[in-house]
Amino acid sequence: MKKIVVPIDFSEYSEFALQTAAMLAEKYTAKIYALHMLDVHEGNMSQSITNQQERSIFLLKIAEQKFEKFLDKDYLKNVILIPVIKHYKVFSEVNAFAEQENADFIVMGSHGTNGIKGFFLGSNTEKVVRYASIPVLIVKNRLLNIDFKDVVIATDFSKESINTFKKVLKRLDFLNARKHLLYINLPDENFKTSTEMDKMANDFLMEVEGNVDRLINVNFVCEKSIEKGILNFSNAIGADLISVITHGRKGLSHIFAGSISEDVGNHSTLPVITFKM
Repeated sequence: MKKIVVPIDFSEYSEFALQTAAMLAEKYTAKIYALHMLDVHEGNMSQSITNQQERSIFLLKIAEQKFEKFLDKDYLKNVILIPVIKHYKVFSEVNAFAEQENADFIVMGSHGTNGIKGFFLGSNTEKVVRYASIPVLIVKNRLLNIDFKDVVIATDFSKESINTFKKVLKRLDFLNARKHLLYINLPDENFKTSTEMDKMANDFLMEVEGNVDRLINVNFVCEKSIEKGILNFSNAIGADLISVITHGRKGLSHIFAGSISEDVGNHSTLPVITFKM
């Protein structure tokens, strides 16, 4: 881990993300890009070029003042932090900046079921996650530490997810945590017997790593919804982090159809990290 992008909207939730990023940066000698997306509405386009420029300069100066005050934190003293202010029109620009800097992670603060406030109000947090080509770590509160010892990795054991699953394992290796692979068995047409699930997990791991050593950490849970299965299992084992694979606008792959990653991200009290397929 070398570079972390933290979107900032000056709320306490973005401070949760910033503090988490600071702990990660200090532990793994990473650099933080504190990114504020300055909202210049298209409505201003009806103004003259001079008025547009004056308004942009005015908003930029205000943002710089707020940024300087917001970033004056003791926990940032021992890390390299680069403040960045960008004008934005679409949410893909957060990911574009992260890609431009070759960042390893985006860390975002979330306001539970309401998504991220300010710039990330409502469903906008989901848009950022959908567009992100790099992992997004979502935190809901102020973390006391980043000692993630037990990570739940939700998977559907599909062939389509193999490459992303490999990326998940590789990206999470730096945590040196126990990885609990989780498959949610739903009471519908996709319901699997124990024998079917065992074979599915066995075939998947053989394809991924050429062995079945991780079978000891594979868990099958029967639930009425994937979201509940992931959250209940994670709470039951005392997990520190939940990992889900997203499929862009389509949510999770295969049985993870819909917006499962968004639901888990919104309703989990635990940190959630998303990986795009």
